[in-house]
Amino acid sequence: MPIKSRIRTIPHYPKHGVMFRDITTLFKDPVGFRVTINELVNRYTGVKIDRIAGIEARGFIVGSALAFQLGVGFIPIRKKGKLPAETVGHDYELEYGTDRIEMHVDAISQGDQVLLVDDLIATGGTAVAASDLIESMGGKIVECCFVIDLPDLGGRARLEKLGQKVFSLCEFKGD
Repeated sequence: MPIKSRIRTIPHYPKHGVMFRDITTLFKDPVGFRVTINELVNRYTGVKIDRIAGIEARGFIVGSALAFQLGVGFIPIRKKGKLPAETVGHDYELEYGTDRIEMHVDAISQGDQVLLVDDLIATGGTAVAASDLIESMGGKIVECCFVIDLPDLGGRARLEKLGQKVFSLCEFKGD
């Protein structure tokens, strides 16, 4: 069963010309979701991973299911002001302005092997910020893992240029 076939495309959302890839249709499909998590479990079984860091919000869904299956801890990376304890953050540039992601100061220990997970890689801004944040806390990124890659938007290339390994289960190129 191809995972890509379970992902809905919504034309012209959120603005004209954008082909939005809606992963919620994959999540609601019990077979599709199970296949997705099992493929990732198979990839990372036997790999030294101490923690999985999931980017808000859909990265929480994939990342926590994967962390559970691999028997490792899960770290939420959230937007500014959403975590209850002391945080450390990283500001990053958006097309028009800046944003900030944060995690708890005690989420990562020096030398932790961290798998960074999100549902989709597009331009890469948030993923680059998350990898920078993890590394600033002493973590080592094992790989950046995504269900969907939109290679035309350059996020994968941006991460790879920084020396990160990137994996995705499916791509949507120019379609």
